[in-house]
Amino acid sequence: MMLSAITLDCADPPALAAFYQQATGLEPHPKSNADFAALRSEGGLSLGFQRVDGYRAPSWPDQEVPQQLHCCFRVEDLDETEARLVELGAGRPEDQPNPGRWRVLTDPAGHPFCIVGG
Repeated sequence: MMLSAITLDCADPPALAAFYQQATGLEPHPKSNADFAALRSEGGLSLGFQRVDGYRAPSWPDQEVPQQLHCCFRVEDLDETEARLVELGAGRPEDQPNPGRWRVLTDPAGHPFCIVGG
C-alpha cells in the first residue's frame, strides 16, 4: 500500500491550490476545476483541495473546530520561509509551541500546517 493523495476540504479549491502551488512549487493537475483542484509531486503524491459547502476553518489551537489533519514541510531556513509564506497569504497564530524548531502557520482556508527546520 502506498499513499497517493492528501485532500483538504475548503470553500475555494482553485484559490487554495494556487497558494500551495506558490508555496511548494508543485505542478497543477490538468483536470483541476472549481470543485476539486490538485497539485502533483514528481514522486506521485497529490495534494488535493475539495469544495465543501458550509466549510468552517479549523480553530487551532483551541478545538472548537478541530484541525483533524495538518501537513508538515521541511525547509532550509525557518525565518525566510515563514516570511515568504506570510507574504503569500499564510497566517501566523500567536501560539508557537517550539518556534526554534518549527513554526505553525495557517493556509488561507485556515488549515494549520508546520514548517520544520532542516
